[in-house]
Amino acid sequence: MGIPDWNDPKLGTMKKAALWLIQVIGEGNTFTKADVAGAFPGVAQADRRVRDLRQYGWQIHTNRDDATLDQHEQRFVSAGKPVWEPGNAGSSPRASITDRRRREVLVADGNMCRSCGIAAGGEYSDGVEAAQIDIARRPVIQADGTEEIELVAECNRCRVGGRGMKVDFPEVELKISGLGGFERDVLISWMKNGRRDFSTVEETWALYCTLPAESRERVRATLGI
Repeated sequence: MGIPDWNDPKLGTMKKAALWLIQVIGEGNTFTKADVAGAFPGVAQADRRVRDLRQYGWQIHTNRDDATLDQHEQRFVSAGKPVWEPGNAGSSPRASITDRRRREVLVADGNMCRSCGIAAGGEYSDGVEAAQIDIARRPVIQADGTEEIELVAECNRCRVGGRGMKVDFPEVELKISGLGGFERDVLISWMKNGRRDFSTVEETWALYCTLPAESRERVRATLGI
């Protein structure tokens, strides 16, 4: 069965918006709020219906997700659940996060990205932009093997690069149980401080690892390796 036309009057706005993205915009291409308004003239909150598609697995990026986008641009990255099909656009599979819950998560995570450690407003090493911290939903495999979605603070870059990341909680417990007394004490101190202080040699190694192959070879040659 083929998919319906995006302008089918029998469809609701969100379903029309999903089909419009596929049939008019196309994956990988950009659009603006003005484009949405032009496609759905007289429809209140049409742009919000486009945003609602993210709750059904549709990837639609803004300049918070993709630094190459203009402030008014969005990019249709990939389609998700076919919401125009019966039974696919019922209650949202992801409840919205209230402002209060958002603040609670940000405070609990120290208002810093729990993937790369950058703080809100901190500059990335390339100096292109400052970090914006938001809330991400991360699948966590529980001790009984089930998977639950937990909220975590994450920066705009990691939210894009880390999509699909899962955390295996039993694996974390297993690694902790295998630590010796000294290593366990060190880990506990990091947890209490909420951070790990890296030595100069560790920071140097991390920088070395970011170098392209040719530059790494130059460093090795300098050290006589």
